[in-house]
Amino acid sequence: MSAVATLKRIAPIFPVRDLRTSLAHYQRLGFATRAYAKGGYGYASLDGVEIHLGVVPGGVSATPASAYLFVEDADQLAQRWTSAGADVRPPQDTEWGQHEGVVIDPDGNVIRFGSPMAHRG
Repeated sequence: MSAVATLKRIAPIFPVRDLRTSLAHYQRLGFATRAYAKGGYGYASLDGVEIHLGVVPGGVSATPASAYLFVEDADQLAQRWTSAGADVRPPQDTEWGQHEGVVIDPDGNVIRFGSPMAHRG
C-alpha cells in the first residue's frame, strides 16, 4: 500500500516591484519579514500565516495576486492595519455569513480577511 501525501500548509506568492518597500509594508502590519539571502524574494509571517513576495523581473507590472485570511475578529484587525497606515476597506457583513474586509498592498495585491458573523460581539 502506498503512502498518502498530506498537505501541511500553503503560502500565496505575491508579485512585487520593490522588495524593500513590500517587506516594510508587511512589517508595519505586524508580520515578521525577511529577504531571501540571494535576493529577489522575501517572506512575511504572522500567527502561522505566511506570504511569499517575489520580485517581478525588470520591474514589469504583474497581475496582482490575492489571498483569504480567516481571522477571529475582522473589525479588530482592520483597525490595527488602518492604524498602521494600510489601505484597508472596512469589514462588512456578507450574505455567506462572513464579516469581511480587504487590505491592499503597494503592488495591488489583495488580502481579504474575515471572521464569522456569528462570533461578532
